[in-house]
Amino acid sequence: MDMSAGERKGLSLFALIMIGIGSIFGSGWLFGAGSAAQVAGPAALVAWVIGVIFIGLIAMSYAEVGSAYPIPGGMARYGHLSHGPVLGFLTGWAVWIATASLIPIESIAATQYMTSWSFDWAKGLIDPATHQLTLSGTAVSLALTVALWLTCFWSVQLLARANTVLTLVKFAIPVLAVLALAGSGFHASNFTDHGGFAPYGWPAVLTAVTTCGVVFAFNGFQAVVNLGGAAKNPGRAIPVALVGALALGLVIYLALQVAYLGAVPPELLERSGGWQGVNLSSPFADLAGLLMLHWVVTMLQFGAFISPAGSNIANVASAAYMVTNLAETGFFPRKLAAVHPRYGTARPAMWLNLAFSVLLLLTVGHSWQALAGVVSAAMVISYLIGPIAVGVLRRTRPDLPRPFRLPAAGVLCPVTFAFAACALYWSKWPETGKITVLTLLAVPAAALVLRRRGKTAQGEGAAGPRVGLLRQFAPAWWMVAFLVWTAAVSALGGEEFGGRGVIPGVLGTAVMAVTAPAFYFWAVRSGVKAHERGLTSDLSPAETAPAPPVTSDDRRPMASV
Repeated sequence: MDMSAGERKGLSLFALIMIGIGSIFGSGWLFGAGSAAQVAGPAALVAWVIGVIFIGLIAMSYAEVGSAYPIPGGMARYGHLSHGPVLGFLTGWAVWIATASLIPIESIAATQYMTSWSFDWAKGLIDPATHQLTLSGTAVSLALTVALWLTCFWSVQLLARANTVLTLVKFAIPVLAVLALAGSGFHASNFTDHGGFAPYGWPAVLTAVTTCGVVFAFNGFQAVVNLGGAAKNPGRAIPVALVGALALGLVIYLALQVAYLGAVPPELLERSGGWQGVNLSSPFADLAGLLMLHWVVTMLQFGAFISPAGSNIANVASAAYMVTNLAETGFFPRKLAAVHPRYGTARPAMWLNLAFSVLLLLTVGHSWQALAGVVSAAMVISYLIGPIAVGVLRRTRPDLPRPFRLPAAGVLCPVTFAFAACALYWSKWPETGKITVLTLLAVPAAALVLRRRGKTAQGEGAAGPRVGLLRQFAPAWWMVAFLVWTAAVSALGGEEFGGRGVIPGVLGTAVMAVTAPAFYFWAVRSGVKAHERGLTSDLSPAETAPAPPVTSDDRRPMASV
């Protein structure tokens, strides 16, 4: 969303931490513990630790680039800064998909929790056999998506002021739920019976990291990076806010997971044949209902609306930032970056995000769990450019002021990239294939835009030789090759990761871990060459705010989204 240039640097550290926590406590806490337990059993606790380590490494790499270039919505621009326009569009496209996908998933979460209501119509929102949205459930989710979007469309500033209050309420509800479930009767035997601590093996734990909402939950760190440019002191505020939000998030999510695992009645586990058979549409609300904690059910039903509404403040804002940044680089129509002169919102960008949200909801949004797997895979792809941008800019811009420097970047950056590659493999086939195809749709789109741009420049008699299309694509081939390679390994990988079993699951992870550094160094070398050839953006830290558009009816400068 938008602020005037004078207001942009007024966000306090506390407010930025609240934004991070508010985004982390979206719908992830409502479903993450139940989904992770169903896939990994009690070992789901390990999945949360692995997830926060992974996200922490990614977040710290973005903290260095984000503090040096505090661009609102900067995650959509860092690829352009490090490798030039083509990779910038590929990564910006992936970031936009991942961010815009968060808008409908919050509405789906609220709809699924409606099934815990006592009304007959609410019971019909989810098919009890498939645990997917029925036609009426899809209609309700669609209505909620539009309602939440309209709220931000008309009253962003009011909701932004209320964000701290909403965050505190969202924080209190899971804490009270943990205390209530633990106090109702804690069954320690649940952690060792029914197959032991890891009843489905450690590959299931790795799958839970990316498919059960763990990465999805901690993805709230993006709001800190994308909106951190509005902080008073971005260099200090961004890393501190990231550490604070992730640390507090881990504590609460572990507490929620422990409470869920211990509160499930042993007889339900026996009747269901173990953790995989415990499939609750509204995990915490249904569990509280089984334990006769009616006040907890009511509180969770209230929280199922507060959490998505609060998170969508940052989601709608961040998604609009992404569209505007892509428009600023010329790959989306510049009209999408237009800011309303009165409300200060990039309404064309918001309309595009709404259309994309509706499309997702009608095609793959059959349930929170189904959409969370696809969204998580998209998020992992959007993370790839962070450590690579650090590696490139350390070599090409050594004198760039860096308020925050990632320690031991020479080691941590390739390790972080390898971790991201493994996480994408753990996302399971065919989700990895779907998101690869969706991401690579940006390649022909980039070619068309660049060819048209080149013809226009030639027709206008632009000075100097026109940069060839293949030369512009050179810094991006590593990304295309990496995605195709990952999809191939995933398709041939272990059956526990959705593959055909040609490459056993553990060996598949090892293949990704060993080959990922080669792609990392290829990417860094490509970025260095792109700088040498003058293909990268010449954006300087003083120019991190996008060019302020001026409308015909209001001549005041407004920073686009």
